[in-house]
Amino acid sequence: MKPLVSVLMTGLFLCAPAHAAELSVAVAANFTAPMQKIAEAFEKETGHKLVLSYGSTGKFYAQIKNGAPFEVLFAADDETPARLEQEGQSVAGTRFTYAIGKLVLWSKQPGLVDEQGEVLRTGAFERIALADPKLAPYGAAAMQTLRKLGLADALGSKFVQGENIGQAYQFVATQNAPLGFVALSQVFAEGRLTEGSAWMVPETLYEPIRQDAIILARGKDNPAAPELMRYLRGDAAKAIIRSYGYGL
Repeated sequence: MKPLVSVLMTGLFLCAPAHAAELSVAVAANFTAPMQKIAEAFEKETGHKLVLSYGSTGKFYAQIKNGAPFEVLFAADDETPARLEQEGQSVAGTRFTYAIGKLVLWSKQPGLVDEQGEVLRTGAFERIALADPKLAPYGAAAMQTLRKLGLADALGSKFVQGENIGQAYQFVATQNAPLGFVALSQVFAEGRLTEGSAWMVPETLYEPIRQDAIILARGKDNPAAPELMRYLRGDAAKAIIRSYGYGL
């Protein structure tokens, strides 16, 4: 008869997922909350382990070009993954749009931001936060919005820029800026605004924020990479993505 410990260890081995792998994933800052939920569900289902890094898409691009060991990229735009594909830095044919991002003007203070965004025209605030438009697609969308409204020059002196949309959100969440342009996903969950006041920026005021994912060259032989892409296309992941206000 085998020792009880040996039997238990054998049982645990048989129950463990086959070929479990670790996958390094670069994730656009706006997708932090949904990605955390998706990663938890994905790991539970597949046994693979995701190592997640959050930041600006522009910075990730520079890091990938300089040899950073990321294997999958979840960008905040579609241009960066397309560029990496053209430059031979990714696995051809793996790029797809996992979410359509939405821009919102948000304040932690109830009643400060009206539903039509007229607060922008009053200028009755000292600072307004946004992500760096050169690095972050949501920052670029914010600038497109202000230009179409004819307010970019008038409000320029009040800008407080974060490197990415996560930092822009922190400026407003800590009330270092009374309001700012953030991703809807950062202030929206389970079908409602989590706190404060907001203006849903009409999508006619900025170019569509198509967020693409792609397997990078370093992830070519990692079995977890195609599994993650498959999971993102499934109903469970889509339900999580929708719950944070993204389009699909």
